[in-house]
Amino acid sequence: MSNIPETGRTPRVQIRLVIIQVLVFSLLLTLGGRLWYLQIRNGDEYTAEAAGNGVQQVVQPAVRGSILDARGVPLADNETRLVVSASRTELMKMKDDGKGVLVRLAGVLGMEPKEVADKVRLCDNETPQPCWNGSPYQPIPVTDEATTKQALQIRERAEDFPGITAEPTAVRRYTAPGKARTAQVLGYLSPVTDEEIEKAKDGPSPYLRSDMVGRSGLERTYDKELRGKAGVTRYEVDNLGRVMGEAENDPTVPGSSVVTSIDARVQGVAEYELHQAMKTVRKETDKITGRPYEADAGAVVVMESKTGRVVAMASQPDYDPNAWIGGISGKEYAKLTDKKSNYPLLNRAIQGQAPAGSVFKVVSASAAVRAGYPFDGRYNCSSSYSMGNRSFANFESKGHGPISLGDALKFSCNTVFYRLGHQEWQRDGGIKPKKNAHDWFYRTAHDFGFGAETGIDLPNEVKGRIPDRQWKQNFWAANKDAWCKQGKKGGSYVEQIAYESCLEGNQLKAFDSINFAIGQGDVLITPIQLATAYAAISNGGTLYNPTLGKAVISPDGKKIQEIKPKPRGKLPVDAQTISDLDKGLRSVVEPGGTAAWRFGGWPQDKIPMRAKTGTAQVYGKQTTSWFATYTDDYTIVMTISQGGTGSGASGPAVRNIYDALYGVSDEGDINPKKALLPKPQKELPKIGTDGSIDAPEIRPYVPEKPKDPAADKQIAIGRSGD
Repeated sequence: MSNIPETGRTPRVQIRLVIIQVLVFSLLLTLGGRLWYLQIRNGDEYTAEAAGNGVQQVVQPAVRGSILDARGVPLADNETRLVVSASRTELMKMKDDGKGVLVRLAGVLGMEPKEVADKVRLCDNETPQPCWNGSPYQPIPVTDEATTKQALQIRERAEDFPGITAEPTAVRRYTAPGKARTAQVLGYLSPVTDEEIEKAKDGPSPYLRSDMVGRSGLERTYDKELRGKAGVTRYEVDNLGRVMGEAENDPTVPGSSVVTSIDARVQGVAEYELHQAMKTVRKETDKITGRPYEADAGAVVVMESKTGRVVAMASQPDYDPNAWIGGISGKEYAKLTDKKSNYPLLNRAIQGQAPAGSVFKVVSASAAVRAGYPFDGRYNCSSSYSMGNRSFANFESKGHGPISLGDALKFSCNTVFYRLGHQEWQRDGGIKPKKNAHDWFYRTAHDFGFGAETGIDLPNEVKGRIPDRQWKQNFWAANKDAWCKQGKKGGSYVEQIAYESCLEGNQLKAFDSINFAIGQGDVLITPIQLATAYAAISNGGTLYNPTLGKAVISPDGKKIQEIKPKPRGKLPVDAQTISDLDKGLRSVVEPGGTAAWRFGGWPQDKIPMRAKTGTAQVYGKQTTSWFATYTDDYTIVMTISQGGTGSGASGPAVRNIYDALYGVSDEGDINPKKALLPKPQKELPKIGTDGSIDAPEIRPYVPEKPKDPAADKQIAIGRSGD
């Protein structure tokens, strides 16, 4: 038995108990702190993560809205097709990266294995089309033309086709009513990219990975309105992925319809006549080169004179926008982007630019009036105009003696405007301009809207070029080093030009202003700029932003957002000058005028016609044909690159478009039953609550029997000129 007292153990036991209690309390305190941190401090974050782990989303893409013509005829809508798609994410999980699946799929679809593999590869800077430029995480369409039999094979043998789906899907369709493609105006779609998704994620209209977006034309301008809102259904799932219930549902909202000012019937006429004019002129021979005209590109714009709304817009060469549906093939993509095809994706009505030639003389006549020259004054229309040792000839070297500015428009007399341009250059100080130099010709061109975007509701419009003093300075600064390096005094012609440009390329020379006065030299304009300017003369002086969109209508037809015409300025001349210009342009289509032979039999007393012809010289190419016209209702401008003279190449086509608009026969009779659109369409089409549209049927344009040139009494009247 121990001799140690019982009371001797008590302090040590108590110390141990205290230590144990302190440890237990510390552990409880640590645990409590951790729980506070998880549940209180970062509770919201972990709650959200937990909820996300238990929720799965299923996206239902919205049906894209239709693009309609002014009467409700669909230019672009949707149709249900069987679409076969491949999940790249699933394919990449397989040992062979899904190659075996794609080979079997090619066999079912009747395609080559390489063709299918190319469809699902991702685009980059080194990968040619076809390839997928959308998100790699969304299903990639392989074909949108699968048959029911093919779709059933894929679905019944699901074990042979993991990652492959075959589902009925709403697919974009470009209807081409009456064979009117309206290609460059409508544009096309392609999948959204990861960069676009990231950029728009915090914005008011974020993208989903399933979205298709507009890449050009109206599809791009009105993409937000047309796209609608995809539906998202969220399901609660357990940790095994089993659905426990529906958490939340955001319904699909279809896209709105965009009503345009395009009339599909007039569009069909414009496309046909432009194509036919180019085809016809290729049979003619260029008198200068002895070669047939190439007529390699062209454009036509039909515009409401009083509003700036575009009724028709055609560009050649064109293409079928349906080629982009379901992914464009490598062969088709090469064709659309190849130089040999002359870039059919370009909308030459807003992106094609060329020297203006004589259609520019309305600007020069206005500039002369602003500079103090009377419109009805007498100006010598000599056969040529000399400056030093240089001579500038009139068209076909013909003279008309002293004439007014109105007659200078009628006969398209170059020498009248040569002289005025030169005189104004001298008054402004020549190569050493005065501080208060007016530069009336250049200023007036800008005031007419040239050298700037018109503001049309289409993407990628170009500005053209007005080569004024500032442009000369900027151009010289950008090219001076190259000119100085290449230039050589007394060398070859090219070297001498470079040498002179190096020394004085920033100076506005006399010949610059002489050429500018007739729309030549470094001037570049676009058809839409010219149409806007001539429409302003027609309506009394108001320049409008040209528009194609007329209204945005909700899917149920109840909400209508009209797109009203927007004036952007006035012509820089008074009402009297506009009236004088109008009279001068009217005389162009009357006996003696340069366009008279193209308007024989036109009912001038009932539908007054005004016009201006233009034949623009282009360095290294054949001449560009311009024809600018207007009535009280419509303005029509046509241009054909390397097409010869204005009235010769474009004149017949423009006349035929007017005949179709107003129902005018060869004899000049007006038949209202044949008139497509004698007055601009004002009413909007009605869309039913179910989205249905009672649109009229459009038949392909069938031209009247062509005239016999020998029987046209006007053919010998006013044929000279441009």
